[in-house]
Amino acid sequence: MAPILSKIAIVGAGVSGIAAAKQLAHHQPVVFEATDCIGGVWKHCSYHSTKLQSPRCDYEFADFPWPNRENADFPSHLEILEYLDSYASHFDLRRFIRFNSKVVAVRFIRDVSANGDSGEYGVLLPGRPVWEISVMDTESGTIQLYKVEMVVMCIGKYGDIARLPEFTSGRGPEKFAGKVMHSLDYCKLGKEEARELVKGKRVAVIGYKKSAIDLAVECAQTNEGEEEGQACTMVVRGLHWTVPHYWVWGLPFFFFFSTRSSQFLHERPNQTFLKTLICLLLSPIKQGVSKFIESYLTWKMPLVKYGLKPEHPFLEDYASCQMAIMPETFFRHADEGRIVIKKTSKWWFWNGGIEFDDGSRSEFDVVIMATGFDGNKKLHDIFPPQFRTFLHYPSGMMPLYRGTINPMIPNMAFVGYLESVANLHTAEIRSIWLARLVDEKFKLPETRKMVEQINEEMEVMKRTTRFYKRHCISTYSINHSDQMCEEMGWNPWRKNTWFSEAFSPYGSQDYNKTTTK
Repeated sequence: MAPILSKIAIVGAGVSGIAAAKQLAHHQPVVFEATDCIGGVWKHCSYHSTKLQSPRCDYEFADFPWPNRENADFPSHLEILEYLDSYASHFDLRRFIRFNSKVVAVRFIRDVSANGDSGEYGVLLPGRPVWEISVMDTESGTIQLYKVEMVVMCIGKYGDIARLPEFTSGRGPEKFAGKVMHSLDYCKLGKEEARELVKGKRVAVIGYKKSAIDLAVECAQTNEGEEEGQACTMVVRGLHWTVPHYWVWGLPFFFFFSTRSSQFLHERPNQTFLKTLICLLLSPIKQGVSKFIESYLTWKMPLVKYGLKPEHPFLEDYASCQMAIMPETFFRHADEGRIVIKKTSKWWFWNGGIEFDDGSRSEFDVVIMATGFDGNKKLHDIFPPQFRTFLHYPSGMMPLYRGTINPMIPNMAFVGYLESVANLHTAEIRSIWLARLVDEKFKLPETRKMVEQINEEMEVMKRTTRFYKRHCISTYSINHSDQMCEEMGWNPWRKNTWFSEAFSPYGSQDYNKTTTK
């Protein structure tokens, strides 16, 4: 079967994929989506109770505001899917998408040395195919080959492949007589199936991040008022800060992190000597802000009572994009005994349930592991061997210039791998930047300089948080966007007055093309 030729292939039709498709629409890209719908993790990795972690006005496309954007409620995953569906319809993006089309392999079909030794990355659309993509029709099982000039990877770090704990022989799930599953499998259950799984059962949820917290609450709600209802046990190994809402002692949360003035408190890559000096002088204020927020959280929520107060500063969780919204009913369920918290450093299975490192045992019927996803494996499984070593530095982070271009991988871009305060906005501005780069509106720096920039970002992350491997830019996101704006020829200062520029939050609406000054 002869390969099908196209200019640009986009892999994945989640938030990042449709953002990239919209910005590259003038090139008629082909979008490969393994499932039968758009939405990515919002469709396939959400519980029935899953809600957005930020206000809807912070999670919208620059040229497509929510119809009810001032609604203070956090939208459900169904509302988000409806919003994404409306966006795709409004901009007629489905004409590019090939559903039930799973990319199983990508192969570079040019000599890597063809890029030359000039130190330049080269144009993204060279005028001839450089990648061959193997795409499987998930309904028929047949494989079709596509040859393209450029690939945009938008499969993200979450979903698809579960990350599971490793156990020594005889202590793994095979030892357990009950049911073991990952949260990814739980998400695939229908509402009644999920209810029947946990109703009246002794359930253990492994983890203490957002998915684990939501799952424990959903389990507790299912058993609320049931005569045979059982408590849900959360097995907690590592603690992270959670917030009940986006206000701290009466002040809006954005005041501390999402304004241009607030970001002067935090180190940023390649900052001038003056900014370094200012950052050093303001470091006591930065630490004070973290303590100020921690004081509110320990006052507002019974973290000490339940042993859920982390040892590390709040700032480290914010800097690694690990801050989660705590459902308002969580501690009520804990007070009523429907959620039981078990802290442990190690655990393993026995026939009747779980054994802990303190020698105690607990009996369970169902164990659900909310232990995250293996985004690295998703990429490694489809990438050609000669490029796999370039996907991740020893630090564990993917080396990406402006969160989009890997200097060692030609004619390819990545959208959705760098985290920020609002990942939809992050995906959109990178897609805008990428489209202008594809159209040769500006040129990339030399490969050496891109690598230096990437290394500097990684060093800043390492100095800011122990959880740097998540590669989050939340503490210097405005500065990061400023640099992208400058490369695109936009004015990085997007506000109308100096006061709003200094003290009002930055969001996607500030980067609408019509606001370019």
